Amino acid sequence: MRNLLPLLNSPHSGGRSALTCRYRCGDACFQDVPNTSDNEYAGDVIAGALSRRSMMRAAAVVTVAAAAGTSALAGPAAPSAAAAGSAAAPQAGPFGRTDGARGLRFAPVAPNTADAVTVPAGYAQNVVIRWGEPILRGAPAFDPDKQSAKAQAGQFGYNNDFLSLLPLPGEHGRQVLVANHEYTDEILMFKGYDPAKPTREQVETAWAAHGLSVVVVQEERKSGKLTPVTRHHLNRRLHTTSEFRLTGPAAGSDLLKTSADPTGTKVLGTLNNCAGGTTPWGTTLHGEENFNQYFANGSSATDKRYGISTGATERKWELFDKRFDVKQEPNEPHRQGWVVELDPYDPDSTPRKHTALGRFKHEAAQPRLTADGRPVVYMGDDERFDYFYKFVSSKRMKKGTSRAAREHNLTLLDEGTLYVARITGDSPAAEIDGTGKLPDDGEFDGSGQWIPLATGDVSHVPGMTAEEVYVFTRLAGDKVGATKMDRPEDVEPSPRTGRVYVALTNNTDRGKPGKAGADEANPRNLNKHGQVLELAEHWDDPAADGFAWRLFLVAGDPEDPATYFAGFPKDKVSPISCPDNVAFDPHGNLWLSTDGNQLGSHDGLFGVATRGERRGELKQFLTVPKGAETCGPIIQDRRVLVAVQHPGEIDGASVEKPASVWPDGPGKLVRPSVVAVYRKDGRDIGV
Repeated sequence: MRNLLPLLNSPHSGGRSALTCRYRCGDACFQDVPNTSDNEYAGDVIAGALSRRSMMRAAAVVTVAAAAGTSALAGPAAPSAAAAGSAAAPQAGPFGRTDGARGLRFAPVAPNTADAVTVPAGYAQNVVIRWGEPILRGAPAFDPDKQSAKAQAGQFGYNNDFLSLLPLPGEHGRQVLVANHEYTDEILMFKGYDPAKPTREQVETAWAAHGLSVVVVQEERKSGKLTPVTRHHLNRRLHTTSEFRLTGPAAGSDLLKTSADPTGTKVLGTLNNCAGGTTPWGTTLHGEENFNQYFANGSSATDKRYGISTGATERKWELFDKRFDVKQEPNEPHRQGWVVELDPYDPDSTPRKHTALGRFKHEAAQPRLTADGRPVVYMGDDERFDYFYKFVSSKRMKKGTSRAAREHNLTLLDEGTLYVARITGDSPAAEIDGTGKLPDDGEFDGSGQWIPLATGDVSHVPGMTAEEVYVFTRLAGDKVGATKMDRPEDVEPSPRTGRVYVALTNNTDRGKPGKAGADEANPRNLNKHGQVLELAEHWDDPAADGFAWRLFLVAGDPEDPATYFAGFPKDKVSPISCPDNVAFDPHGNLWLSTDGNQLGSHDGLFGVATRGERRGELKQFLTVPKGAETCGPIIQDRRVLVAVQHPGEIDGASVEKPASVWPDGPGKLVRPSVVAVYRKDGRDIGV
């Protein structure tokens, strides 16, 4: 067995610290599972009428080569774990080049617990921007002893997650960086913070540290280094008191009206923005995830289904603004949990919350286009035993950057059909024994069906109006028998093949007394490492009503028999645990960032080949510092960007007793930051 590192901290769910669980998701994994429906779990119904081969042919996935059984595959041996604190990487040729799939020719980073961003041999890095750096005119330099709501509103926000880089025509070497700011950890932000008695200034500063940032960045021509262009006219901060607009079929519903907004169309703030997406028409999408934790005194059945507490919140915002008190404003939580669309090229625009895409804990939203130009958006609901969705627009995208085209394209996600997935395995139930052992046909795979929930003002769910479907989408999924999944997080379609990849991060509740046991899509009980599902729409049509699926990766220590790497030899891959955000590089490789590594190493970023004879070859590209999570990966030809989220977020840590010295060294405040990684010789990544 590979000598993996000892577990760090006292792991909560998936290896997270208790501090992360408190502030990121309100201890979601320690609350009752919100989904109490009796829907079937993935694989409970066996598709006996279709053989695996005929089903896969019908779905036109025969072009996806399964690598199971291949033996003559060259590649570097997977590294042994480094000693605790070591940042050493295997030796390689000039600039770290090794054999591997194109785009993955680097010496894999060994698992480690270094308090640093550790990158392959031959690569360099720079911190692009830190929490608190001024980006708007008039914003002061960051001073942790003088931080205020006014200052923070003009500075880069806290706990950066999703990242997007867009071109900036007419400004050579510049791009537009858009970042989500998922949540705040006040214990690591403020000296002497008392969780029982937060001050108004602390609360309002935290409000300003949530939300979104838009900042122009400048590329250094001879390398991949990026630096922010402060006070650029496109730079922008959106936060908890910024104005957002509800659009689509549920906008104006009585379910969305409050005393402050009797129209049901104007919302202040966006909360807990996790991952997101970049649209083909040049906007960005942002998923509002664990919004429930900000609201106190919930009481209704719908509050419970969305995990809203019956008591006080961790941050106690309800003491400073009644909109966070459900007893006073019962509809205010209904105005969070949407996909937000932002036009980063128009600093005066009001971002939209698209009700047609449903309300749940959105991890991400990444579109692709049908053959006739209609966007299709895939979405996961990041909760144990919740669902996987897609939205198919009824409108076609207009090409070009004219004002008319941009205005039209901003309405594309307001009209269409919202679907939820029902997933079925194709192996006998007796072959899925909870250990992760492959069934007799050599793969975890099966078929799936997209169940329509609503189209415009028409509900397809008996007993629910269309407005109710959009506002209470989880309940609609319950009613139609959607398949309960193991925390579907980021979802990305491959821009090369159209295959869709779903990161299922973990579910340590699976197989516990009173909880569902293993099934073909979730083949391990007490699943602490997660898996990645690969989906192919019938006839490669994103608007199809059915699909084929297979598990692409079953994560964990490669020497564990319960792991699977698309059939690639397991002695030639890096260990991986808890896949979360996903992205693609220009070569078609899938890149996975992790959240809550259960193998004793820090979280990291991994690249894996999805096609050809090296399909399943997985290599670790970097690790992040103590207590941190790897978020928001972007893989361009010449650089990789990651958001280093919640560094130093370890139990017992505080401003006075930091658990990390990243990124600025001892005596400096620990700060979430965006990092760029590039080759020292200036050439493309991994070639």
